[in-house]
Amino acid sequence: MSESATPYGLMAEFETPAEALHAAQAIRDRGFRRWDVYSPFPVHGMDKAMGLKNSKVGWFTFVGGVTGYTLGMLMIWYMNKFDYPILVGGKPLFSPFSAFPPSYELTILLGAFGALFGMLILNRLPRWYHPLLKHPRFKQASHDKFYIVIECADPAYREEEVRELLTSLGGRNVELVED
Repeated sequence: MSESATPYGLMAEFETPAEALHAAQAIRDRGFRRWDVYSPFPVHGMDKAMGLKNSKVGWFTFVGGVTGYTLGMLMIWYMNKFDYPILVGGKPLFSPFSAFPPSYELTILLGAFGALFGMLILNRLPRWYHPLLKHPRFKQASHDKFYIVIECADPAYREEEVRELLTSLGGRNVELVED
């Protein structure tokens, strides 16, 4: 490890999806929280093996949609009631039926923005680089290899113990990745 670089985590290579899946289950059972699995394609059952819960992006989308609908209704109500009231044939100044199309469009627009910005916030983006992208062996993650990386920031991280764990689970080329 170079003098100026800080360690990011330990990376282990696995040959098959089944090996990576079983290793992920064992790592989850050991109580690690800051780790991830990288594979060239989705592996059925990996979310459950890693102990992942449903994404919170849906809540961002919901809040954005409700905000859009509410703003649309308030905008049309304000414009019809105060800004530019037009009395036509004794009809009311505001009707939710006529205000629905712009409110619907704002629901979709702000819901989409909520999903986009929620995803960016939860993924801690924009991050201009990731330490794994500098590692020469990690390029195989998009071809035919499966990698598990346990970060040094994990509370349960002890380098020698993690190295032994990854090796005992069938991990090959267990290496320290620098940030």
